[in-house]
Amino acid sequence: MKITEADVWVVNLPLTNPFTSSFETKTGETRTVIRLRTDTGVEGWGETMWGAPVAALVRKLAVELIGTSPFALEAFHRKHHMVPFFHGYLGYAALAAIDVACWDAMGKATDQSVTDLLGGAVRDEVPITALITRADAPGASGAELAQGLAEHTVRVVAEGGFEAVKLKGTKDVRGDVEILRALRAALPEVNLRVDPNAAWSVPDSIRAGLALEELDLEYLEDPCVGIEGMSQVRAKVRIPLCTNMCVVRFEEFAPAMRLQAVDVIHGDVYKWGGIAATKALAAHCETFGLGMNLHSGGELGIATAAHLAVVSSTPVLSRAIDSMYYLHEDDIVEPLVLRDGKLKVPDGPGLGVVVNEEKLAHYAAVNAREGDLTG
Repeated sequence: MKITEADVWVVNLPLTNPFTSSFETKTGETRTVIRLRTDTGVEGWGETMWGAPVAALVRKLAVELIGTSPFALEAFHRKHHMVPFFHGYLGYAALAAIDVACWDAMGKATDQSVTDLLGGAVRDEVPITALITRADAPGASGAELAQGLAEHTVRVVAEGGFEAVKLKGTKDVRGDVEILRALRAALPEVNLRVDPNAAWSVPDSIRAGLALEELDLEYLEDPCVGIEGMSQVRAKVRIPLCTNMCVVRFEEFAPAMRLQAVDVIHGDVYKWGGIAATKALAAHCETFGLGMNLHSGGELGIATAAHLAVVSSTPVLSRAIDSMYYLHEDDIVEPLVLRDGKLKVPDGPGLGVVVNEEKLAHYAAVNAREGDLTG
């Protein structure tokens, strides 16, 4: 089986509600989608973060796939191992788009799910996290904001059946602490997390961490910048520290372990460059006794299905993963099943999702008209 054709699209899809973090407010997602076709009629679909810059790199790399087998992933990654060095996150994202499409093609060619190709399922449903931002209580501030977000979160948890809640933090450290106190008072049993995206200083992270210890947070994610800063916070605060910002490639794993900087690492197929790399990160985390979770960069159905296959086949990924899937107004595949705060792992061949090419064309036309979404 040889790859004969590669097609690439960039799509824009809206969110149901604005999503605010410490550095941006998003109203939708821009994603790059690839389809590989083979001489046997098999099609493999991939999807990754961002738009035009990644799509250009995907198209360039895809030219070199023509005439090769989708099973030859080791050779592909070895040949292009310097792409992330020159292109950073864009390089990892481009490699991941092709990687996921090849896994989908391999599964369809062998009539196996990607989950089975990765070793088989240890779980067939994956809990996801309710993601809460200040945009969920527009116009409110102070005590009104904290109370409004608490009431909103209670409704989200009750309606969606979520077991975990993550607040997207801001530069307003004191305000974030008050919001978390309100969330804990309203939801005493939920697994509670906060992620300021490194917006806090080290001193503020320590002060906030000490104030938050009584709330029994599941973890504090990237309160400050860098491995050194995280190490200082971890030495003073008893809340486990999580990162998807200071350990984002294998070269950073050993320094983080030496400095005892983190307790949980967020993987991501699209930030780490593919499925096998994410599985390798899981092995590292288990070896060193760390927890692991998955980051969400706004995955649509294709990319979400790949994350679900990784979680389904990886025992250490036992927490509710981050996923913005439920926040999208639409999808380019037949919708994944979300029930009681859990996404069902597709069990069909490959990724187990069916692309709606009419919707793909529609949302590609939206991107062509509006350009990439930047916030």
